[in-house]
Amino acid sequence: MSKIIWTRTDEAPLLATYSFKPIVEAFASTADIDVETSDISLAARIISQFPERLREDQKIDDALSQLGALAKTPEANIIKLPNISASLVQLKKAIAELQADGYDLPEYPDSPATPEEEEIAARYDAIKGSAVNPVLREGNSDRRAPQAVKNFVKKHPHRMGAWSADSKTNVATMDHGDFRHNEKSVVMPEADTLTIKLTAADGTETILLDGLDVLKGEVIDGTFMSARALDEFLAQQVKRAKEEGVLFSAHLKATMMKVSDPIMFGHVVRAYFADVFAKYGDELLAAGLNGENGLGAIYAGLDALDNGAEIKAAFEAALAAGPDLAMVNSAKGITNLHVPSDVIIDASMPAMIRTSGHMWNKNDEEQDTLAVIPDSSYAGVYQAVIEDCKAHGQFDPTTMGTVPNVGLMAQKAEEYGSHNKTFKIPAAGTVTVVNKAGEALISHEVEAGDIWRACQTKDAPIQDWVKLAVTRSRISGMPAIFWLDPTRGHDAQLITLVKKYLGDHDTAGLDITIASPIEATKTSVERIRRGEDTISVTGNVLRDYNTDLFPILELGTSAKMLSVVPLMAGGGLFETGAGGSAPKHVQQVEEENHLRWDSLGEFLALAESFRHELHAHGNQKAGVLAAALDKATEKLLNEGKSPSRKVGEIDNRGSHFFLATYWAEELAQQTEDAALSATFQSLAQELSSAAEEIAQGLLDVQGSPADLGGYYWVDDAKTTQVMRPVAKFNAIIDGLK
Repeated sequence: MSKIIWTRTDEAPLLATYSFKPIVEAFASTADIDVETSDISLAARIISQFPERLREDQKIDDALSQLGALAKTPEANIIKLPNISASLVQLKKAIAELQADGYDLPEYPDSPATPEEEEIAARYDAIKGSAVNPVLREGNSDRRAPQAVKNFVKKHPHRMGAWSADSKTNVATMDHGDFRHNEKSVVMPEADTLTIKLTAADGTETILLDGLDVLKGEVIDGTFMSARALDEFLAQQVKRAKEEGVLFSAHLKATMMKVSDPIMFGHVVRAYFADVFAKYGDELLAAGLNGENGLGAIYAGLDALDNGAEIKAAFEAALAAGPDLAMVNSAKGITNLHVPSDVIIDASMPAMIRTSGHMWNKNDEEQDTLAVIPDSSYAGVYQAVIEDCKAHGQFDPTTMGTVPNVGLMAQKAEEYGSHNKTFKIPAAGTVTVVNKAGEALISHEVEAGDIWRACQTKDAPIQDWVKLAVTRSRISGMPAIFWLDPTRGHDAQLITLVKKYLGDHDTAGLDITIASPIEATKTSVERIRRGEDTISVTGNVLRDYNTDLFPILELGTSAKMLSVVPLMAGGGLFETGAGGSAPKHVQQVEEENHLRWDSLGEFLALAESFRHELHAHGNQKAGVLAAALDKATEKLLNEGKSPSRKVGEIDNRGSHFFLATYWAEELAQQTEDAALSATFQSLAQELSSAAEEIAQGLLDVQGSPADLGGYYWVDDAKTTQVMRPVAKFNAIIDGLK
């Protein structure tokens, strides 16, 4: 029996799993496919790190490591739902919830002072940020909008806010001193072992990282963000936002970039509240309230200070006197600076562009915005789209083309593999990357407080990336643009390699070019306005940005993208969309027992997973399941059975019911496999006969608070009851297994 691994993750995708996975298990069983659960949720990852402290019945295997090993084999068939890329705030909340539930877990040590505390911090730090995806992504990314979804959106377009030519919305980014401008890059001539060291002005050497093994052909980068330049830039932007009468908003990625971006977020908070920190900075910093965990954490920590009320009043006065802040939740007073994980650039910037270039102010009104993106590596992409909207107005989903993505991400490529090689510099001096022969490969003069990082990109993933770009261009007939900046150190190396490896493939008749991200953006948006399609071939972070930016403009959400990762060992990883809004979805379930999470991404990924079973193992029944599921998904969209945002209307559970019904009907009607047809004729009849009762039952449970027994570590029985509330439906589905 073949096997599909279904990941158990967090928040709304986790709740949806309780409803949808039993359906998947039942249907898959008819093709002799077992669907296993692998728990890679934040809570499970925390528990797996401390087995020596827990009872036997509390211990959990390190499922992430097990899946990482599986991803390197041809047998891998993994469906990956969105997980929490934990900020420190989220990590601490999850720890506290587990402790309250009886798990003997240590507190996170903010300032480790002993070897034991250092070890505890190291275990927890391995969980923060993008801990999951780099482990599983042993292949490059192929993300695109399925044709059925594009067709549906053209018939039923989502709302796009109108743009004005005199909009004051703009992106502000650094023109010197940032990661992009300081980047240096080399290609390793041979396999080697590198050391990263800091030599202070007095000659004292500090080893930042030792024993970094690299392969022949690997691209190694080193760069830094100047703290001095960052602070000067941020002070200018606070002043600019006030003068221009626009909202001040910061856009970072303090979850995935778990070392660098939280530090930068702290700089943003301190810049906005410069007067407060000038007066009370010593007390705030001594209490660990440096802004890196957001304004909300500062407010929470003020209670422990003797003059906390006085300092809070100073913060509130600064808010009143400073530029208006973009709000995450106006009703609750949650600003753009409250929680670093609330403002994730790849979700927040497209949403702003889609909403007329506006974010929300404290009065819950739309307002023009200064989007502050300190590092200039990719900020110009968003500015180029904004300028296009000012010149030509909002995009039209009924006519616009599509921008699928081929992304270089295998084996922790580029910035997302930098976490263990990112350092806040303790003293002025020189950071040097040296090989085992003692030769300096990269060096930078740095000051205390600067953020220095190194990145790795292995040669095999680069070759696979180029191959995938050629393959997708050939299959789709679309032109492909490699988004690479010749004035940036890393990209200049990749341009040479891309040109080299394109020579390994038949590109006759294909339109494959290389352009800087800004120029590639301009070309792509010009083409999508004409209804033309263009593949963006990008690095890892741009993959994240583009696979939110263009889908949100084209489809209204990135959750409707098909995300396939052809694993380099021959297996498949099938991702199910973005989870950026998942926390708000859970809040609505807790308050109203209505889950508005759309599982379309799961439907699309599951069909591809079945199709992989067909091609990899010759499972013809899996191919039949895949084809029928695609038809059922298209019918679901056309019949308007996707979840509504409003309580009392169809939600995620109702959508699953209709998907199961349509899927069963399609399988009953198909003629490729008589046995499957017979099996599902009976199921389709049962679901059809009970349709009114089941659909009404799924509506009747809404409107009252739902008890999940937890947020990060839900109670299994309670959550099952919430997400599978209709016994009749459960009995029909479970009877198929």
